[in-house]
Amino acid sequence: MSLPTDRKYTASHEWVKAEGDVFVVGITDNAQDQLGDLVFVGEVEVGAKLKAGDKAGVVESVKAASDIYTPVSGEIVAFNDELDANPALINESAYSAWIFKVKPDNATDLDGLLDAAGYEASNG
Repeated sequence: MSLPTDRKYTASHEWVKAEGDVFVVGITDNAQDQLGDLVFVGEVEVGAKLKAGDKAGVVESVKAASDIYTPVSGEIVAFNDELDANPALINESAYSAWIFKVKPDNATDLDGLLDAAGYEASNG
């Protein structure tokens, strides 16, 4: 597994990348591989204020559904509308197909998440 090192990871298989004052969130390649072909990504509520670990949305495949959790406390400020029409974008490239963006309450919360090596070690 070759993980991008320009982002952080959660034990629940989300990746997080800082872009200015917002964090971009998606699911890892490991997660999309376990789920299989995705058929739905959504239930993300733009404007919702969530705490770290709260359910932010859902991904569904032909064989399973899985909740997506916000890795940091903050406000959901965007949903990737391209996933409405083509959820398989995540299957094609999990690290470029983001799901939602969150404006964090505290940007230093990112420091408490796993780096690529830590995520690999916890999923090895």
